[in-house]
Parts: sequence; structure tokens; C-alpha cells
Amino acid sequence: MTLGDERSDLARSSPGRPSDGTRSPMEAHGGYRGLGWSPERLVFHQNLESFAERVGLIVGLQGNGKISQEQAYAEIREIWKELRYSKDALLDTKDP
Repeated sequence: MTLGDERSDLARSSPGRPSDGTRSPMEAHGGYRGLGWSPERLVFHQNLESFAERVGLIVGLQGNGKISQEQAYAEIREIWKELRYSKDALLDTKDP
């Protein structure tokens, strides 16, 4: 390994961030590129991504027989309510 290789390894792994490709739950999965950017919209975008990820996990559990369809529906309905509350709390409904 050369000095240049060591520098590039250091550049890829920043303090507090694992170098194994994992990310913090608070870190957005993708960039928010919507109109009228605001911190509230960014937080809602992260909540929306979290909702989608959790729905995927629940669907996987149900598909593999770990939980029933009724349990999956109840879980998804509950996190949907959380997302709706988040939207109402963070976003003005008059926004585009």
C-alpha cells in the first residue's frame, strides 16, 4: 500500500462514520431536490424514506410467514398514522 492509497482510505472513512457502508438512521437515503426547500421538508423527506423502508421490512416479514397479514396491515396502518402526523406537524398544507 502506498501513501496515496492510505490517503484515499482516510478520505473515504470520516470520523464517526463506519467504513463498512452503513449509515446513520438520521442520514437521508437520498437527496431532497423538491421545490421550496426548508428544514421541515427535509425532515419530512427523511420520515417518508423511513416509512418506505419500514413498510418493506414488514412486507418481507409477512411474505416469509413471520407475521400474519392482519399483523402486517396493523403495523403499516400505525406507521402511516405516524407519517400523516409528521406531515401535519411539519408541512403547511397550503404548500405546493
